[in-house]
Amino acid sequence: MFFIAAGYAKLTEPMTNLITLMGWPAVAPENMVRGLGMVELVLALGVLAPLISWRVGRPLLLTSAAGLIVLESTMLIIHALSQDIGLAVVNLILLGFTLPVLLGRRTA
Repeated sequence: MFFIAAGYAKLTEPMTNLITLMGWPAVAPENMVRGLGMVELVLALGVLAPLISWRVGRPLLLTSAAGLIVLESTMLIIHALSQDIGLAVVNLILLGFTLPVLLGRRTA
């Protein structure tokens, strides 16, 4: 749900609001921020795919969870290097939620 909300916000909120809330969009092109929002939204919906059909949704879940882990890890590194500790911690917590999803569902 976090990524649905975050992706939706990046797609719909004015850049000035995103800059105020997160800071980093000030140094990123608007197209990149909007594209990241779309990626977050698609991956989040992929994690919810098993709610429709486990047979079809499980591969989507695994792919989406892996994609979110890559995204979270990348953003953790970027935020840590830019010394934005608050956002780095948020990404660390998100990794703590996403890793068990991937590891727990890969053999189910």
